[in-house]
Amino acid sequence: MCGLAIVAALTFSSCATIFGGTQHTFVVNSNPGDAKLVITNKKGKEVFNGNTPATVRLKSGAGYFSPAQYTVKFTKAGYEEFTMPIHFKLNGWYFGNILIGGAIGMLIVDPLTGGMWTVSNTEKRINKMLKPQGATEPSLTIVDVKHVDEGMKERLVKIN
Repeated sequence: MCGLAIVAALTFSSCATIFGGTQHTFVVNSNPGDAKLVITNKKGKEVFNGNTPATVRLKSGAGYFSPAQYTVKFTKAGYEEFTMPIHFKLNGWYFGNILIGGAIGMLIVDPLTGGMWTVSNTEKRINKMLKPQGATEPSLTIVDVKHVDEGMKERLVKIN
């Protein structure tokens, strides 16, 4: 009977773990598609290797009271390599332990399971437009008409 009480206390005393979970699903895509995708954790260990589009489940915790951090790297022949981070933040449900879960949820279960960390739903959809190698960014330069040569002045078009 005592063992059942301990299991019940641990099960029902971790608000963030129950309501937020300990793993999150990310949908990763690129344009153009079929880019090589490598995801590494904060220790540099590869946790995913594949191509886009991909659906990947990542743990939210990286140890006791430690949020997970990942680096997502896109590569494709003819395109610039792109890397981006994924950072987990404190889950609001973690503070539900104050009212419901108590010290067990706040100091043991949620920190150990990683349930105290989360990302928003918008961060779970990663869509990256890859830039062709050697491509230049469009730019706008504003120049005073007093500093424009006569040949360029002849090609100016009045807007108004």
